[in-house]
Amino acid sequence: MKASKLLRLLAVVAALSVVAAACGDSDDEGVVGPADCELNETDGDLAIFNWAEYLDPEELDAFAAEFGVRVTMDSYDSNEAMQPIISAGKSGYDLIVPSDYMVTILVQAKVLQVLNKDAIPNMANLLDEFQDMSFDPGNVHAVPYQWGTSGLAVNTAVVGTDFDRSWSLVFDPAVADQYSGRITLLNDPRETLGAALKYLGYSLSTTSMEELNEAGDLVSVAADTNVLAFDTDQADELLVGGETLIGHGYSGDMFVQFLEADDPSDFVYFVPKEGGTIWVDTIGIVFDAPHPCTATTFINWLLSAEHGAALSNWNYYATPNEAALDGLDEDLVAFLTDPALLPGGQESLEQLVDTGDFETNYSDVFIRAKG
Repeated sequence: MKASKLLRLLAVVAALSVVAAACGDSDDEGVVGPADCELNETDGDLAIFNWAEYLDPEELDAFAAEFGVRVTMDSYDSNEAMQPIISAGKSGYDLIVPSDYMVTILVQAKVLQVLNKDAIPNMANLLDEFQDMSFDPGNVHAVPYQWGTSGLAVNTAVVGTDFDRSWSLVFDPAVADQYSGRITLLNDPRETLGAALKYLGYSLSTTSMEELNEAGDLVSVAADTNVLAFDTDQADELLVGGETLIGHGYSGDMFVQFLEADDPSDFVYFVPKEGGTIWVDTIGIVFDAPHPCTATTFINWLLSAEHGAALSNWNYYATPNEAALDGLDEDLVAFLTDPALLPGGQESLEQLVDTGDFETNYSDVFIRAKG
């Protein structure tokens, strides 16, 4: 089977894993957009608010040179850190990269513009399964950007290979104590509490306070005894640099860092057997974006075959862009299609969904658990 066909099948898994997102009620009053832009029109410089190390600076330079604009990019380490900055207004950002469940929240809050699809013809390059995402039916407000998983990475040169591919590595003191002070967890309430919830056999998106508190207790014990840091941006570097032995993180971040190691085979990434997060990140235009036409043009540019492949080949995440599949590096394809990534099978994957009014409980419990 050609790599592109296999990756397409995996993309279907990603798309079908996000079919239950709560869409909630919304109306058109107060909704901004679509911007009145022509194809490849610019109306000023571009400011992007994105996850760290998620977009090649050389690609930004290429766009800036091609369209004669200046591009700047700042980063955040969780959807929850980004949301209040954007929702408050006057952030100065044109584009953001929210995850699936956060798109639902932002659409309901009316802080994402309706997209001008006439000026984004490259949306046609998306795989069919990504053309109509349940968290944003019809991709009205956001375009799928990348997809991947969240799991654990382990230094097998020290830990060895004879260990259970389980969240017990971080949440069972009988196991984790031997790695005390050399474990990191994501500084992200939904991801880290979600990992604990999966270990306990619960849904990533529970609305049971009892279950959430139980997960919070696990995180609290880990924080008090074995966790070096809650870190999203540097978990991969801490692991490969030898400061930690186990890191909770995102698939692409981990693998691209493995390639920087003296011996990449000393490290392994997997989604623990109890299950974990599969996610789709998107790119959308902020409701009060200073330059919505430049933002629209950038989205279309990024959805080309060339730049879609360049995006994945730099950050090592999977692409929803069918036109980009044949341009992916062989190492990336091998990583994405390795069956050892999913010891619990594809059915163990779950996506995060908006829990409505319950959402604030995740942040509150996480803050208490970290101490």
